[in-house]
Amino acid sequence: MEFVSETITPVGGRFDQAAMSRGEPGLPSAFTWRDEQFDVAERLDSWKHSERERGRGVGELYLRRHYHKLRMSDRSVWTVYFVRQTPKSGSATARWFLYGFEKAQP
Repeated sequence: MEFVSETITPVGGRFDQAAMSRGEPGLPSAFTWRDEQFDVAERLDSWKHSERERGRGVGELYLRRHYHKLRMSDRSVWTVYFVRQTPKSGSATARWFLYGFEKAQP
């Protein structure tokens, strides 16, 4: 997998409404990355990442990211994630990130 770690922009229109009804981010049907649109062809896997809150004695566990492994329309496989809370130093609108991808196999 090629590591990327860049923001991606969901293309408006269709989102996974069933996930949204469960309080999860709705997976968009397409993303824009580096000024090019990529359609989601298939969700291959999904998982969540939680971690303990730092700086507090209680150490409560918080859900931080929702990950998805996706086959895109160009047959590449992307790993994307959605951050539930944006970092203080980051953009308030940047919530979706491309973690990495595998190029399409010939």
